[in-house]
Amino acid sequence: MNLENGKPSIASSTERVKTWLEGHVLHIRFNNPARHNALSLDMWEAVPLLLAQAARNDNVRMVVFSGEGDKAFVSGADISQFEDLRAQKEAVKRYEQVAEAALQGIYECAKPTVACIRGYCIGGGVNVAISCDIRVASSDSVFSIPATRLGLGYRFSAMKNLVQLVGAGSAKDIFFTGRRLDAAEALRIGLVNRVAEPAALPALLAEYTTAITTGAPLTIKAGKRIIQEVLKLPADFDDEMCQRLILDCFESEDYAEGRKAFMEKRKPMFKGK
Repeated sequence: MNLENGKPSIASSTERVKTWLEGHVLHIRFNNPARHNALSLDMWEAVPLLLAQAARNDNVRMVVFSGEGDKAFVSGADISQFEDLRAQKEAVKRYEQVAEAALQGIYECAKPTVACIRGYCIGGGVNVAISCDIRVASSDSVFSIPATRLGLGYRFSAMKNLVQLVGAGSAKDIFFTGRRLDAAEALRIGLVNRVAEPAALPALLAEYTTAITTGAPLTIKAGKRIIQEVLKLPADFDDEMCQRLILDCFESEDYAEGRKAFMEKRKPMFKGK
């Protein structure tokens, strides 16, 4: 791991994915503006590697995904690669495995993830966004899943995330028609959490980065993991793990700091320990 200002930095494996640390926030930015940040294979491959670095870096408390420029978050898969990567059976299998690993890596990331969306959020872009914990978007954003216009199969994990967010009825509407939703409709059905005018989007993101990075990391980690367990079938629910995560919070230095700060009427300084 490289060093930046005396602290570990996180490096991407491709120039098409930019990364930088801002305080306790790791920013991962898709950087393919010539194709509206369409996801090429190397971009998919970069994501799990970056998240693995973030997991090992105690300075990172959350991850923000965004797209380069103001035209698109992610406009889908880079279809210029389809003939080479998706036309043949083995190539399709390889492409799907890489994309699935990236999306599962985002969903399973122990640290909070936020998608900061501006412009086109199409196909694979929606998949990235709904794999994140929270989605904030500019009012000029556009959402669509055009799978039925391409004849491709849609992976179970992505459909599951979509249904859990917007419900079966809206998921069918979005998927069957392939139509485009504006930010207002995306907000109304629960596809995104908050919407702001384009100029106000950085301030809205800052609201989340400040709130999350100043919260108790162990409590956030436990909350995220338990919510994921809640969404599982009862037979798969890991009660023992949930109880252990809760106990870890109560036995932490941060819990003692939180109580002390409350009594002293000051902001707590959490360390994630």
